[in-house]
Amino acid sequence: MKLIASCLLVAALAGCASTLPSTEGGWSSAPAMTQGRAAHAVVASPSGIYALGGTGASGRPVLDVERFDGRSWEVIATLPGHGLNAPAAAMLGERIYLIGGFDLTTNIPLAAVQVFDIATRRWSSAPDLPAPRGGHAAAVLDGRIHVIGGGNSRSTIADHSVFDPATSTWAELAPLPRSMGSPAAVVHQGVLYSVGGRSGPSDFGDVVRYDAAADRWLPMPPVPPRGTAGAVSYCGAIHLFGGESQATESTIAESLRFDTARQKWTLVAPMPTARNFARAVVRDGAVYVVGGSREAGSSHESAGSAIVERFSAACSG
Repeated sequence: MKLIASCLLVAALAGCASTLPSTEGGWSSAPAMTQGRAAHAVVASPSGIYALGGTGASGRPVLDVERFDGRSWEVIATLPGHGLNAPAAAMLGERIYLIGGFDLTTNIPLAAVQVFDIATRRWSSAPDLPAPRGGHAAAVLDGRIHVIGGGNSRSTIADHSVFDPATSTWAELAPLPRSMGSPAAVVHQGVLYSVGGRSGPSDFGDVVRYDAAADRWLPMPPVPPRGTAGAVSYCGAIHLFGGESQATESTIAESLRFDTARQKWTLVAPMPTARNFARAVVRDGAVYVVGGSREAGSSHESAGSAIVERFSAACSG
């Protein structure tokens, strides 16, 4: 069943034979987190990789904030409140902005923005989102935090909100071409991209890039449909990891690389462990995919894993 699902997912790229491991890049195990997480947020800075929120191995909220310093994970703080799932997070300097999310394991969205100062290990509040949302994605472009997609208590949304820390204000920009939750957001070569996503039982393979000068989204070559994947800018290309296919009721191990100059997606070595909520960050010349769920189909009470896997490739240039 897993092989069939894998073939279906990559059919749009190169056929079932391409599910064989690629020679481009390789994977290794990294130290596991102190506890499992899914529907969580992960950010990275020179001081470490940080994991916040989400649900643990039992599907219940995780309150501990933990950091990976390159050797091991340790708990360094506790979340305010009583738990979040599917928040977004962004790093500005050495301050983590934890943005929105669903209350506990419900579908009740929140608008709160909590800021964690790494130096003091203290929390403060930033201005709320323009409207409550969860299941969204966030990325930093030119010192501002862009938040895209997600859902409110009624439906998925296409909203594109931007926070300017210089003025401590939110503004609304051009929405995504369609409403969706669980997209992957990534900034590559100074451009914001949205990859994949879902709404209800439908998964999308949409890839769009934001034209900041014209305040519009432009279509790019799509990927096989998926939600909750992780995306990073690495080795001169966009890399996409894992996620979930609702059509095949499976988690995804495929890893894809997008060459923006050639406008082409190709397969790279698949993750050793298929996971949805595949939160990916770059640190110390490698990609870390942190946590996620090995089980499909339970987005608000997903059983999180503590698995961390490292992807590295020989980058040219």
